Amino acid sequence: MNRRPEAVSRRAFLSAVGAAGLTGAAGCGDHGTDPAPPPAGTPVAAPARQTEIVRPAPATTLLVAYDVEAVDRAGLASALRAVTARLGDAAATVAVGASLFDRRYGLTAPRLLTPMPAFRADLLDPDWCHGDLLVQVSADDPEPPAMLLGRPVPGLRERWRIEGFHPPGGSGVRNLFGFREGAGNPDPTDQELMDRLVWVGPGDDEPTWCVGGSYQVVRLIRLAMPTWEAEPVADQERVFGRAKIGGAPLGRHHEADEPDYAADPDGRLISLDAHIRRANPRTPESERHRILRRGYSYRRTGRGAGGEDVGQIFVCFQRDVERGFATIQRRLAGEALERYTLPFGGGYYFLLPGGTGEGDYLGRTMIESA
Repeated sequence: MNRRPEAVSRRAFLSAVGAAGLTGAAGCGDHGTDPAPPPAGTPVAAPARQTEIVRPAPATTLLVAYDVEAVDRAGLASALRAVTARLGDAAATVAVGASLFDRRYGLTAPRLLTPMPAFRADLLDPDWCHGDLLVQVSADDPEPPAMLLGRPVPGLRERWRIEGFHPPGGSGVRNLFGFREGAGNPDPTDQELMDRLVWVGPGDDEPTWCVGGSYQVVRLIRLAMPTWEAEPVADQERVFGRAKIGGAPLGRHHEADEPDYAADPDGRLISLDAHIRRANPRTPESERHRILRRGYSYRRTGRGAGGEDVGQIFVCFQRDVERGFATIQRRLAGEALERYTLPFGGGYYFLLPGGTGEGDYLGRTMIESA
């Protein structure tokens, strides 16, 4: 049974902030340098991928992390077959955590997969972190995900689960702070860009079975809503560096406009500690650090003395978690938004390559690797 996060972190948080397709085809990229292209005329097979992550995100989601209890590799394979069969054609993804690659099954681990560390201002609850396996199911109606992941899977023990949603109203997807989500996100329909930023390719320094996968980060972040809602809109906009309604960078007119930091070196328009300026300073180097974000909000009622617990389920994908999320996270240390948020859970995972057709299952190439 999960220990409620409020029991560990709610009091400290309130004090600190003052608040009362399973299959697909399409890639490659680099972990520092781009791999050499194949000789001209060489046919290149497209790797199987879980392409759900580059499709439009449905309105609701359910994430469930599991610990694997299977006693051997055959038992793990059986559990993965059961999960794949259970999900069928749902809008779902399956990823694995670093803890799966201990000595139990003799698996070859993705080179860059580690447990998620605690960053500045984190207060991580172990009951809400990590897991051998992470399954995410999304739909426009919350009932299908709940049905698919409502029954136990033999060989798996649930570690934590959380439901997410996109708040209704307004244009586009907004978080519970009222700002548009996804501004500045790389275009998921740009295959070359996704190959460069998101998908592990055959030229990367990874085990062969990892080709077609991606590194996934999940962060469960509690929001200090009373403190935030007491702030004037102008102050909220300074925290993010964007207009609350239209989403344009401060001093610009449209959401897609690039902020001109060179013309604002002292942060008079967009503060030096504004979220968008820290997250992406728009330098040639920071282009390599971009990630594909697919976040949701969460709302959990009746959780301890603090009442309602609301927050953000931050989810992102990248070819290299150190070059992507971790680098950005270190840049965000000390940002103005930090006062209103408390990360308490989540983890690093590796999104498995997709299945190759009927009878296949997610994780087969991992299981069959030496």
